[in-house]
Parts: sequence; C-alpha cells; structure tokens
Amino acid sequence: MTIESEKRQGEKVEYTLPVDCDNHYYEKIDAFTRYLDPEFRSRGIEVIKRGTHTELLAGGVLFEFVPNPTFDPVIVPGSLDALFRGQIPEGVDPRSLAKVAPLNPAYQDHDIRLEMIAEQEMSAAILLPTLACGVEEALKDDIPATMASVTAFNKWLDEDWGFSYKDRIFAAPMLSFADPDEAVREIDRLIERNVRIVSVRPAPVPAPYGRSNSFGNPIYDKVWAKLEAEDIPVAFHLSDSGYNRYLASAWGAPDRFVPFKTKNTLASLVVADRAIHDTYASLIVDGVFTRFPKLRTASIENGSDWVALLLKRLRKQANQTPWVFAEDPADTIRRHLWVSPYYEEDVRKLADTVGSDKVLFGSDWPHGEGLEKPTDFINELDDFTAAERDQIMRTNTLDLLGIRY
Repeated sequence: MTIESEKRQGEKVEYTLPVDCDNHYYEKIDAFTRYLDPEFRSRGIEVIKRGTHTELLAGGVLFEFVPNPTFDPVIVPGSLDALFRGQIPEGVDPRSLAKVAPLNPAYQDHDIRLEMIAEQEMSAAILLPTLACGVEEALKDDIPATMASVTAFNKWLDEDWGFSYKDRIFAAPMLSFADPDEAVREIDRLIERNVRIVSVRPAPVPAPYGRSNSFGNPIYDKVWAKLEAEDIPVAFHLSDSGYNRYLASAWGAPDRFVPFKTKNTLASLVVADRAIHDTYASLIVDGVFTRFPKLRTASIENGSDWVALLLKRLRKQANQTPWVFAEDPADTIRRHLWVSPYYEEDVRKLADTVGSDKVLFGSDWPHGEGLEKPTDFINELDDFTAAERDQIMRTNTLDLLGIRY
C-alpha cells in the first residue's frame, strides 16, 4: 500500500518505509546565541573559551549538560547498546563501552541527513534536541531569559533544519509553559513556519519565586487551548527535569544532573522514570485532557515501564476519589498518549496497555544509547502481527503528526 501525505501546498509525499519518531541532531555552538535578544546575552546561554576548550554558561553558571558542546568528537551511535540491554559481557568494564568519532556532517546538516535517512531505509524522522534538553532547567529561575532563549533556539532550528523540511524531516521546536502568554505568542510564530510537533520538557512548570506548577494549573489553559485549536501534538521528550533537587534534599545526592560525569547510582534508581510518570499524572488528575479532549501527546525516549504502573495507581485513585476523574483513566491514556518504548523493554505489554495503534518506533539515533541501525527496532516486534508492525514502524507516527495516509 502506498502511504501518502497531503502537503499544505497540495503536493503529495509518499511514506512507504518506516518513520522514526526519535532522531536527534547535535546543535551548532550558536544554537542559542545566533538570534538571542541582546538584552539577555548574559542571562541566557553564553559560549566561552577556556584555553582550547569550548564551554557554555547558563545564566552565568557553568552549563555541563553536555560535556563537549562542539560535539566533535562525539559518541558513536549504538555503542552503548549492550549497556542498556543489560548484556555487558563478563569481565568488560561498562565504562569502556562508549566509543567516540569525529562529528558526522549528517548530525548538523539537513540535506546530508535526508540522504542518511534514505540510506537507513526510512521515509522520514522526527528530530529532537540534544543539548537543548537541559536548558529550561538551567534557566528556570529566570523566566524571561528562558522564554527569550526558547525563541532564539527555535529561530536557529527553523533556519538550520526547518520544522517540516521537504516533509521528511520534522524538527520539533521547544516550547516552555513558564510564561503562558509568551508561550502562546511562540506558538503563533511557529504556526507561521509550518510546525508539525513541539517538544516540551516533562517536568513541573517553572514559576516565579522559585516555585513550580502542574501542567494542569488553569493558568496554562490558554497554551493547551492554542495547541488543541491548531492541532499541534506535544512530544514530552526525556530532559533534565530537575528531579535531582529532590534527591539532594532527601537523600544527599548531587543537586544537579551532570551526564557522563561521576554516576550516582542511587539517583538513577530513585529518579528513573518519575518525571514522565508525574507529568502524565498531572495532565490526567488535573483535568487537562478533560478540558481539551482533542489534544495529542507523546512520550518519547522516556521508556514505557511507567505506563502500566501509572495506570494501576490512577485506577486505584479513581476508585477512591471518583469525582476527580471524568472517565476510566485507561480510556484517557489510550486516547491521548502515544509512547515510544525503549527497545529493550516489553513492547507487547505496552501495546496491550495503550493499544498497538499508540506504540511508536523510536531509535534515538545517533545517540550512543540508541540503535546503531534505526530500523533494527523491528527485531523487537516478533510478538506482533504484520499489520501491528506496520503501525508501530510507520503509521502511528504519521497519525501523531496528523499526516493523512
């Protein structure tokens, strides 16, 4: 069967091969500075040189979310596969698995990436941030700087990648709810540039005076209403959600998430998938999907084990406080939530929970913890019928994007 999408200009693009919901670019060093309002130059992201090493500051503080913001060299795609599958050979030091190589131009150029997507035997891919996944947390105490940085980043992203480049690359711009009025204005700017999907951090929304809010707080209804009215889906992608501050106050762990440095095993266990679990709890319990029944959302690169646990807890709570829930939480989840599982998880269990029409193929390419060859994801789908595999590998992502086929 030929899969077609009608472009807004009336042309058609075929999607006959897999569509990856979780690809990444590596940001250029000026991604947050090229278009940053000069007023926020010292309050947003700054690029500094320390000898021959390039570093970043966020609000004047060293920003270590990515240890080498030039991404050259960078980790080899899939080199940590054995680590994340829990299949490290006996006697092999897990720290030795990460391999690095010079920066591949396909990580930063949309035309070269299109060629790579074709070589990987895919039709298209959603592209999501790497370094940018740590910025909202780093700037959370300065909401105007956060919003200005998001706008600057999205202008860079549009220029270098395009939000819907040749209807093959769908780069997801950032959206912060921290200032709801500015968030609505940002959505208006994105609509003018043919946005297909936005990326939102799964975390409490930063608020003034060091506080934060649930996504279900009515002050954000104008943002949800805009997204619903414009039929723009939201991707909640793994980010620095700030949960280390809970570890610091309760368990004495470091208060900042600094990848690739000394690993805190307790933090890995306590935080795990709590941020995405709590994000969807807030959306459901605080009525976002009740007030905005046409919203489409996806959890990308957060795994899937949390889904069944959240559903179990929600159903128990619905039995105890039925007046809070407009319907069975299972129905809410199945209608509003698409999920990209980690490839090492029980994908069949996820499909039985949310429906096979809501499971997404995501490779995390070219990250080291992802798949070396994106379409190898299909090797995890032996328990599915041919029709279900086609849904997971292709048509479910098209549905999320609102592309007709």
